[in-house]
Formats: sequence, structure tokens, C-alpha cells
Amino acid sequence: MSNLEEITQRDLRMRSREIMDAVEGGQVFVVTRDGHRIGELVPLRRRRRFVPRAEFAAMSRSAPEVSLEDFRADQGSAVDQEPDDPYAR
Repeated sequence: MSNLEEITQRDLRMRSREIMDAVEGGQVFVVTRDGHRIGELVPLRRRRRFVPRAEFAAMSRSAPEVSLEDFRADQGSAVDQEPDDPYAR
């Protein structure tokens, strides 16, 4: 952890914009107070919005085989197949 930049609580307060811009850019800081480490500022991992087609295809090749009949039976048992009459009271 010695490769992380240490900043004091006062530095964080006085240079918050500059420090937050650096965190957004991927830099990690260790915040200290009275010479003691009290926390870390780390960038959030960004969630992917989609899975590339090649990656999906690769994952699908190793997926277990699904029986269509078992899948339909599973759906049938989980869902009420008779529609409700919205006007019935």
C-alpha cells in the first residue's frame, strides 16, 4: 500500500475538486488524520452496459444444455395459465 498517495484530511477539504478529478481518472488516495490512516478514496468500477457478442458466445458454449420440455414445464408450474377476468368481483 506504500505506492498509494497519502493526503491529509485538510488537503482533501482544501483541494477536493483536484483530488476528486484525480480519483475519477483512476488514482487512489489514502486519507490521513493526525498522522493515522483513516480511509481510502478509490474510483468506482463502472458496470458494463452490454456483453460483447463474442464474449456471450464463448460463455454460451460452456453453458449446460437446457431441455426445452423441462423449461416449458417449469414455466407452466410457476405461472397461472388461466387468465383472470378483470371485471369479476
